[in-house]
Amino acid sequence: MIQTVDFFTPIVDDPYMFGQIAAANSLSDVWAMGGEPAVALNIVGFPNCLDPAILGDILAGGAAKVKEAGAVLVGGHSVQDDEPKYGLCVSGFVHPDKIFKNYGCRPGDILVLTKQIGSGIVNTAIKAEMASPSAISEAQTVMASLNKKGKQVVETYDVSACTDITGFGLLGHCAEMAGASGVTFEINVRRIAYFEDAIAYAKMGLVPAGAYKNRGYSIGKVETGGVEEHYIDLLYDPQTSGGLLISVAPDDLQNVLKDFREAHMDTTVSVIGRVAEKSDKLIRLFG
Repeated sequence: MIQTVDFFTPIVDDPYMFGQIAAANSLSDVWAMGGEPAVALNIVGFPNCLDPAILGDILAGGAAKVKEAGAVLVGGHSVQDDEPKYGLCVSGFVHPDKIFKNYGCRPGDILVLTKQIGSGIVNTAIKAEMASPSAISEAQTVMASLNKKGKQVVETYDVSACTDITGFGLLGHCAEMAGASGVTFEINVRRIAYFEDAIAYAKMGLVPAGAYKNRGYSIGKVETGGVEEHYIDLLYDPQTSGGLLISVAPDDLQNVLKDFREAHMDTTVSVIGRVAEKSDKLIRLFG
């Protein structure tokens, strides 16, 4: 059994979309471990000064994603709160021999990422009323996209390690995985898929505070080389409902990418680097 829980405050104005994103984020940990979600419970905080119809839309969005995931929503718990909060407690299952661990990467493995990076920066631009309509639409689509397809594509292959990219940013999760595996990740920053306009917004300084907290935690473990500052901000950007980072055998890469194309993903899959023997840094950036 896999048991996980997650919830947060609204990151979009539309309550139905917020419910979808929060639910997709909560469900993600089960797929990141190679499992399938089975049962979910709502977790709700809601102010008594807001229209209850807003809460209904949030719950409807979450319920739609739980149904899409193939799980069953069996109730939940709500409390009065000054700020809306929503998420899920999710139970899932995985065969003991087929668990995806967040360690075990092997030198020579290829690193594949199943979603674009930069949702925190795009959301910061949205709050500043500087985001383009197309950037907003892409961010909402990707954050609400389930990691179900990504997991199902790679479960038949030789996956040595997997994790989902969330609040610690891509580099934070890479540092955790590389450190636990006793290896070094070599990452090409220009091969990573980014959200539309995210690079431009990062250059403008529209960077959430969480990115700087993430940087302070692991920057000493990263060799940044001559990589531009805006790329560093993007790689530390805290993600909401981010994609799966998967370490696969190089012999499987072309077939994996072919299967991703045939799965008609709602997100952009990118090959971001490789696993190398352990060196003095956990991560080396280039590109």
